[in-house]
Amino acid sequence: MKSASVPTYASRPDAALLEAMQADDETAFAELYKRYSYQLFNVAYGKLKNREVAEELVQDLFETLWSKRHDAHIQQLSHYLFSAIRYRIINYIKSEKVRTSYELFCRLNLSDADTNTEATVALNDLNEALAAGMQHLSEKTQEVFRLSRLEQYTIPEISVRVNLSEKTVEYHLRKSLKLMRRYLRNFLTLLWPFLFFIK
Repeated sequence: MKSASVPTYASRPDAALLEAMQADDETAFAELYKRYSYQLFNVAYGKLKNREVAEELVQDLFETLWSKRHDAHIQQLSHYLFSAIRYRIINYIKSEKVRTSYELFCRLNLSDADTNTEATVALNDLNEALAAGMQHLSEKTQEVFRLSRLEQYTIPEISVRVNLSEKTVEYHLRKSLKLMRRYLRNFLTLLWPFLFFIK
């Protein structure tokens, strides 16, 4: 009598692979990576036209998927992955705008001889103002702000990390942005993409 054949990983549906991955099955995770990584790369590359950055965003997404496998509540894997890569693309574009704005600020306001020293001082001033402002946030609001603005996590990802609903995360983020704008008035021209958008 023949034993029932066990379906290969490649033939299993996403839901079964996701369940296996959450039970620490690395082979199931590898199959999900194989199944989606190229499609996600194409989305990122299509928007950014930068192969290295697109690859990094996809790698980061899958690293997060694996590291948060026990905590994430994913209903539809494909929807989750493509939404997550779009958030990462948006975050990357915004962070590039901040970097570009800062470089432009330095070029317009500093002489070549003073650029390095003055840029360092300006960055230190910004970091001090940021730290001072964060001290006035509640612990939970501070955590949400740090994860969103400093570590570039998306609202759905923060929701999972801090065990709050996405609406509650948005509330804490709006609260933090309102207060932080007061502490960073001198830097608002430079940092408007960083502070004014909830993502």
